[in-house]
Amino acid sequence: MAGTARHDREMAMNAKQQLRQCVDPVEKLRLQCLSRGSAGIKGLGRVFHIMDDDRNRTLDFKEFVKGLNDYGVLMEKDDVEAAFKRFDRDASGTIDFDEFLVTLRPPMSNARKEIIAQAFRKLDKTGDGVITIEDLRGVYNASHHPKYQNGEWTEEQVFRTFLDNFDSPYNKDGIVTMEEFLNYYAGVSASIDTDVYFIIMMKNAWKL
Repeated sequence: MAGTARHDREMAMNAKQQLRQCVDPVEKLRLQCLSRGSAGIKGLGRVFHIMDDDRNRTLDFKEFVKGLNDYGVLMEKDDVEAAFKRFDRDASGTIDFDEFLVTLRPPMSNARKEIIAQAFRKLDKTGDGVITIEDLRGVYNASHHPKYQNGEWTEEQVFRTFLDNFDSPYNKDGIVTMEEFLNYYAGVSASIDTDVYFIIMMKNAWKL
């Protein structure tokens, strides 16, 4: 997304500063992810997916610790245990992927959620609650993409790459749900201080 690189840098710096004072274990994990930019939470999701050998979309404590280590998250053992307990809401000893990402997602105001929903509805041409390549044909012009122009990619590849930006890191199926779209923009949203600016950025990006 144009216009977010500078915000990304600012957010990463802010997250690093906030980490110094932070005591809440979940917030510490969130800030460590955000210190890598708006895709930081998504990146952690990708690491966990790679580790989920049996594809049951859950993680036990050992996998959780290994995932954090693989992603380079530095936290005290007590904090890791406390964070895991917060994510493990039913005390089953495992945490659900989707619940984990939603809990880790930075909070957003209703005004921001509404403009994200408007963008989603505009992209969801067929109105079936998901965005697919078919939906994009009417709203996203592939011919402006440099790789399409030089013949390297087909229109289909341009659309698929565009969808992959929003798609869940552990389930790239070319179908983007509202939840996945929200997860993506939660990262972007964390880098933008005011609702007004976020709404202007969304309106410009999606011509709303």
